[in-house]
Amino acid sequence: MLSHAHISGNLSGNPLLVLFHNIEQVSNFVQHHLSNFIALNLQSSGLPSSDPLFSISSSRTSTKVPIGKTKSSVQPGDTSVKGKSTAPVSKEELGRATWTFLHTLAAQYPDNPTRQQKKDVKELVQILTRMYPCSECADHFKVVCRANPVQTGSHAEFSGWLCHVHNIVNRSLEKPVFPCERVDARWGKQKACEIIGSTTFFWK
Repeated sequence: MLSHAHISGNLSGNPLLVLFHNIEQVSNFVQHHLSNFIALNLQSSGLPSSDPLFSISSSRTSTKVPIGKTKSSVQPGDTSVKGKSTAPVSKEELGRATWTFLHTLAAQYPDNPTRQQKKDVKELVQILTRMYPCSECADHFKVVCRANPVQTGSHAEFSGWLCHVHNIVNRSLEKPVFPCERVDARWGKQKACEIIGSTTFFWK
């Protein structure tokens, strides 16, 4: 075993060794306190503490996790995970969620936005044309925005612009368009849609 002085001498000459040494110390500290914590919880719950729930090691050996020993293990046919869909989000679901976000954002957009707020909204729209997780939709939205540049001068401008481009997309999908004079009633703070009835039929 190397002496502490020998280790200190090597550490002082090699920054990487210093880093690894510090990481190992932190790992040992966490392992010590976490083991004590787990042991106390096992004792209080009545579980046997002879075989730990899991172990942490600073070495490169694999972590031992006796799954069968845990009470919360998911067994085949477990009803707790039934009914949870693992299918990817559909194009329609993604579109509805995106438009809901954008119209809610527009409803809260100020009447007198700052220069930074105008810039942020324009950048957000540009990001959607590049990184929207549906390449076909992103390409179409890019064409729409190129022909109809985003308007950010005020709440009315941005809300009106968003309603306009949404209706362009809806027409291309042969869906009903939404009357833009009702956009504030549908998405505004007054929530007038709760009084006049649901208008979600138009934008799905």
